[in-house]
Amino acid sequence: MNEALHCPLCGGGASAGDFHRDRRRPYRQCGTCQLVFVPPAWLLGAEGEKAEYDLHRNAVDDPGYRRFLSRLAAPLLQRLPAASAGLDFGCGPGPALAAMLEEAGHRVALYDLFYHADIAVWRECYDFITATEVVEHLHAPGAELDRLWAHLRPGGWLGVMTKLVRDREAFAGWHYKNDPTHVCFFSRQTWQWWAARQGTVAEFVAADALLLRKPPPA
Repeated sequence: MNEALHCPLCGGGASAGDFHRDRRRPYRQCGTCQLVFVPPAWLLGAEGEKAEYDLHRNAVDDPGYRRFLSRLAAPLLQRLPAASAGLDFGCGPGPALAAMLEEAGHRVALYDLFYHADIAVWRECYDFITATEVVEHLHAPGAELDRLWAHLRPGGWLGVMTKLVRDREAFAGWHYKNDPTHVCFFSRQTWQWWAARQGTVAEFVAADALLLRKPPPA
């Protein structure tokens, strides 16, 4: 089967169909989990990805960036026990969210494939893991999300920020798809599918933010 037909989230193949095409690349949608994704032939290599990320300017002390991140940070902080230990996955060169959580009394480890590639973080498990504006960049979101879930302690929280797909018409004019490093686009239905697979529910705390709690021990 053509590799481009396989969903990078659930692995489904035959049910993936055309969703949209623009002058840059095609987009497909999985009929099982509803993920919209860019086929492998149109993915950037690591050097091209890094060049795009180096253009971003997200400073730790930028008030506007902190307000943006607070859409996830505030509801997450309401749920965390004091002095929790977490991981900021895909933190980028300016880990502002980690700083905000540390200022609230929590310990936060950092991991980013390009800026903080510390594999020692995978020796631990965490009370919370955050992934802000990162899942849309993942070439293998199924494997990466499974890894994050495996490193989350029972009762812990996975916090995600990413813009959500609404429908074909909105997608056609959506600026979010124009970033060449954005290759996976989740919808509410996609997150609900993934959450059910983990035995939990997706709690949408903002238009582009959600929390998923790993079920505590019975």
